[in-house]
Amino acid sequence: MARINQVSDTAATPEASALFSAIKGKIGMVPNLYRVAANQPSVLAAMLGLNETLAGGTFDGRTREAIALAVAGANTCDYCASAHSAISAGLKVAPEAVKDHLVGRSDDPRTAAILKLSVSIVSAKGKVSDADLVSARAAGLSEADIVETLANVVANIFTNYLNHVADTDIDFPVVTTGQVAA
Repeated sequence: MARINQVSDTAATPEASALFSAIKGKIGMVPNLYRVAANQPSVLAAMLGLNETLAGGTFDGRTREAIALAVAGANTCDYCASAHSAISAGLKVAPEAVKDHLVGRSDDPRTAAILKLSVSIVSAKGKVSDADLVSARAAGLSEADIVETLANVVANIFTNYLNHVADTDIDFPVVTTGQVAA
């Protein structure tokens, strides 16, 4: 059971209710993560705004979801592993690729470089080594790619940590990070 209230539709403030309506209009439901964030509507709005802005970057949805999965795996966030596995499936990402992404791997060299950097950022708490950046650049990542990777990692760290603190009830088919072998 969640440790922080998951705001119901009937208990939502007018600000949260408007955000819930927008979320429902886009995806047909309000995930429990958003219901936790709605305890402070400005936090929910910021979360949604950051994700919408990042969607306007150069990384496509599959790449952003791969990063989300790698960060969820690195942070052992079962809620995000479950949510982003479901979203990836909706993007027609093969189940084996989803499992690989959860452990920071990909058959695609560019995605593999992005995921390797993503996992390094998480494990080093942002203090990546010079070698990590040399490796990313050698794999073809530009400065813009490195910054965009970092922004996506940070957005997902926030949701991972919010789920850890709240112990958010998982409302997607459950995927546990412990199920995936590194």
